[in-house]
Order: sequence, then structure tokens, then C-alpha cells
Amino acid sequence: MDKDLNKIKRELKKLLESQPLAVLATQSRGQPYASLVAFVSSSDLKSLYFATTRSTRKYANLSGDSRVAMLIDNRSNKASDFRWAMAATATGKAKELEPTARESLLDLYLAKHPHLKDFVYSPTCALCEIEVQTFFVVTRFQNVVEVHVRP
Repeated sequence: MDKDLNKIKRELKKLLESQPLAVLATQSRGQPYASLVAFVSSSDLKSLYFATTRSTRKYANLSGDSRVAMLIDNRSNKASDFRWAMAATATGKAKELEPTARESLLDLYLAKHPHLKDFVYSPTCALCEIEVQTFFVVTRFQNVVEVHVRP
């Protein structure tokens, strides 16, 4: 099983590196809300990072409830996706990074999204971290594997 899990982790890492965008799910008073965000992942799969303006609904939702889910997938919107597409849902808690942590992670974020430099350096922009607990990785339309990255 370790061999299979290592293969899934390698495929998951490739997926996270290859996709620039993800769907972030937050909630407020029991109402889910989904947002498209540019993201980057840590090499150990334990963290996902995204930037948002502090005036957004997603930021307000995170301030009230830090539990989130993020969906990353490689679909092409063709029938072949049912066989070949891969999707991963990361669940965990999100928080805005403190200034010292933010500075050290901006290089990682901007290496993937250099076109967002002005946005992330704006004083109204927050760089947020999702501390991932579990990835739910779906392949071949219904093959689901849980990858726990934190105890």
C-alpha cells in the first residue's frame, strides 16, 4: 500500500504544480461560498497558499470560520475527463500569514504567478495559508484515495 500511496502523492504533487487555479470553498453561517483563486503548494504538500484582497467575501468568511476546502483539477471539459482527469480536494484551516512568514513565501507564490506581483504587493492584499489536513484524490471518475498530510 505504501508504494501505491507514494505513487498517488507523486501524481498529486504534479497536479498541484501544473495547475495555476483552484476553487476555494469557504462558508458563513452555514452557507457555502466558492471562489476561483491562484494558488501554490509547499513541496511537502502540507500547505497551500493563495492571495486575496481583505475586502472580499472569502476573506470575511475566513475571518469567521477558518475551515476550508480547495479543489484542484486538470479537467479539459471533454468526455475523456471521466477516465483521465484527476481532482484533489484539500481540507484544512486557512489563515492570513504574518508579515515575516509572508515575506519568505512571496518568492514561492510569485515563481508560479509572476503576473500577480502588483496585486500581492498591494497593502490591501493578504497572503493566506491553508494548513492541509487531508487530500481526497479522485482518479478515473470514482477512484478516491485519502492522503493525510498532518496527524
